[in-house]
Amino acid sequence: MPLRIGVIGGMGPEATVEFMRRVIAAVPAQDDCDHIPMLVDNNTQIPSRIAQLIDGTGQDPTPVLVQMAQGLQAGGAQALAIPCNTAHAYAGAIAGSVSIPLLDMVTLSAQKAAAMTEGPIGILASPASRITGIFDRALAEHGRRAVYVEDENTMLRVIRDVKRQGPTAGSQRLLQGLSRQVLNAGARLQLVACSELSLFTDPVVEDAAQVDTIDVLTQAVVNFALEKGST
Repeated sequence: MPLRIGVIGGMGPEATVEFMRRVIAAVPAQDDCDHIPMLVDNNTQIPSRIAQLIDGTGQDPTPVLVQMAQGLQAGGAQALAIPCNTAHAYAGAIAGSVSIPLLDMVTLSAQKAAAMTEGPIGILASPASRITGIFDRALAEHGRRAVYVEDENTMLRVIRDVKRQGPTAGSQRLLQGLSRQVLNAGARLQLVACSELSLFTDPVVEDAAQVDTIDVLTQAVVNFALEKGST
């Protein structure tokens, strides 16, 4: 029987639904009971990570994220997943507040990317990821270096546009321009490291390879829920 996964969601809500869709698609199910049960707290009222980490003016989201984690554990979740890269800046506090494992998307994605290249790794993500250094630390564990986009204002524009109206052709063109920047800086492998960017069909330019962190988290959830559930 698959184990129950708790999802700390709402960052943003469409990205949370996309993550759930990918988990469902990844399970070789014959009937409903074969699928992974998910408890999802799609909390759209979590204080803005951008406001706190980038603008320096917002409320700390840690207490809300901790409360969500504890609520999911109390509801029967046997592991936690957070389909938001920026929220992993608070992963230590979240993991320390519960007794069940947190499937760390940033750590797992860095491990996968490092195994695919010996060169620098591009990060297509909110500027908050650079500010907090979450990918720098994770990649350094594998002797790799992160390369970030130069035009962070355009990256924020793309992310905010997706939150407001979903992925559009115009936003995708902007995103691919940012991917080209990172490629020109030497990063042929790029992490799609914001769950809003995972909603695009082609976030990365054709000349570059990509690892989508939502795909990495999806596989981790499927492996944990099915393999641990069968033992």
